[in-house]
Amino acid sequence: MTKPFWNVLKVSPVVVAATFFVANSTLAAEVNEQATSVAQLSQETDNLGQVTSVSQFSDVQPTDWAFQALQSLVERYGCIAGYPNGTYRGNRALTRYEFAAGLNACLDRVNELIATATADLVTKQDLATLQRLQEEFSAELATLRGRVDSLEARTAELEANQFSTTTKLVGEAIFNVSDVFGDTRVGGADLQSNTTFADRVRLNLYSSFSGKDQLQIRLQAGNIVSNSSVTGTNMTRLGYDVATADNSVGIDKINYAFNLSDAIRVKVDAAGGELWENVNNFNPDFASSARGAISRYGRFSPIYRQGAGGAGITVTFNPGGPLSISGAYLATTANNPSDGNGLVNGASTAFGQIAFQPSKAFNVGLSYAHTYQNNSSNVNLFGSTGSALANQPFGRVATTSNNYGVEATFQPSSKFTIGGWAGYTVATAESGANVGKNANAFYWAATLGLKDLGREGNVLGVIFGQSPKITDNEATTGEDLDTSYHLEGLYKIKVSDNIQVTPGLLVIFNPEHNDANDTIYVGTLRTTFTF
Repeated sequence: MTKPFWNVLKVSPVVVAATFFVANSTLAAEVNEQATSVAQLSQETDNLGQVTSVSQFSDVQPTDWAFQALQSLVERYGCIAGYPNGTYRGNRALTRYEFAAGLNACLDRVNELIATATADLVTKQDLATLQRLQEEFSAELATLRGRVDSLEARTAELEANQFSTTTKLVGEAIFNVSDVFGDTRVGGADLQSNTTFADRVRLNLYSSFSGKDQLQIRLQAGNIVSNSSVTGTNMTRLGYDVATADNSVGIDKINYAFNLSDAIRVKVDAAGGELWENVNNFNPDFASSARGAISRYGRFSPIYRQGAGGAGITVTFNPGGPLSISGAYLATTANNPSDGNGLVNGASTAFGQIAFQPSKAFNVGLSYAHTYQNNSSNVNLFGSTGSALANQPFGRVATTSNNYGVEATFQPSSKFTIGGWAGYTVATAESGANVGKNANAFYWAATLGLKDLGREGNVLGVIFGQSPKITDNEATTGEDLDTSYHLEGLYKIKVSDNIQVTPGLLVIFNPEHNDANDTIYVGTLRTTFTF
């Protein structure tokens, strides 16, 4: 009968088992292949996981010639590790550095056994063998220790010079070239526009104090001017223009999110609260102002613009689950102590949403928002999307509205996404000559996204719909006469992980829901840098 080779060579099973251990050591591979952080090395080692029996390895059988060696190392010394998937991978090639790393692990374990008065488990033969191995691989062990010392020094230097132990900076910059085309602007005058080149920069400071919470402070500066002054309608607005277009820097968002429990997520907005960031908006390909749709209306349903810019709280039950429920309250002028303002007496929005997400391929939501707006908040029911009449159906008077929405996203494959939304609003005049009278508004849109078209990471997008329109009005201000249609095409080109270039064209038919107005075209080239 053939004897195991370690008996022939007079080598302890420790040697063979150590060889098998280091052949599969992710820690050694990391050290040998690339310099990484001490924390990452520790994490990789933790992922291997100690085993208590060789039978835990799915690819090691009792009939294997090395089974006894592995069993000895497990039962006597407990210094063997396997991969998270329960395999050992004993046929993998071995380097001297990997062998040295495994040997070092076994030496540490033997020293531990000796220190805890369990030295009877360690035989003289094993100690002699380990001593010879240590001498043989002294150079490799010294090299490994040197690398670890170097990594620890680099880590200490990074920690000493890092911006913050709790905060990271995430930046975003947009360079945008745009122009407007058409015969006439809304109202019939000649449309006169110049090509513009402008920017918007956002710096986000994200802080976490427990690992499950997040404090966000965002600074913004930009000079992308709304093109509505040229076209005569908000329907042509870009999705990333700025209110203060002089590149002055200001804090436009402060919020803190945390888990009240495993099933409840809470977000408190001190300033700049936006529902489309607090809850699922069901338009993942186009919701971002910097990487999504080029138009304001094409980003998501206007129901998520209710209460924009305010302060308040959002609570989500079972976030990330197949069925989640969200509730929010935002006050637009919460910081103003004067009459008709404040947290409860001024303009406000109460919002609720049920999101059904049985899989990544299908998501649907039912949304409701009750809003109150007054003169202090400059009545704007749909966040400057749709017609001017839709945003102020009774003029600039206090107005309440009940908003109902349905949103959905369907992804039949990883390359193809369709989605859309529809909304219905009942607005009521709370002051002025039309007090107590109602007006109804309706809007809808459909989206199409083709991913990895032409190149991995690229996305071709098409958005078509009808922005908010007053379909019925009891007040003397009247209704929108005709129907505008919104058509948008864009192609997101992934230049790198940090640079995206998006050419796009926006076409508005019958602007302001009036077929007497000529079609208006908006061409744009947006380049987005993230860092």
